[in-house]
Amino acid sequence: MEKLLAALAEVRDDVDFAGEDALVDDGLIDSFDLTQIIAALDEAFDIHIITGDIEPENFNNVRSMLELVHRYQGK
Repeated sequence: MEKLLAALAEVRDDVDFAGEDALVDDGLIDSFDLTQIIAALDEAFDIHIITGDIEPENFNNVRSMLELVHRYQGK
């Protein structure tokens, strides 16, 4: 979780990722942020998120992003 939060802070240090449950739905992150978040997760966790997984529900909160990372890592 800490590694994920660190990667997210590199993208947007002004957003409380740990405390928000609707990052996309509430407009706290936009499509540009999402592109940067995907790149940060790809790099930090050595994964490649495919287009089909770029859905708001996978990025609305830290838990859903962590679950996405774990799926790609096979955990």
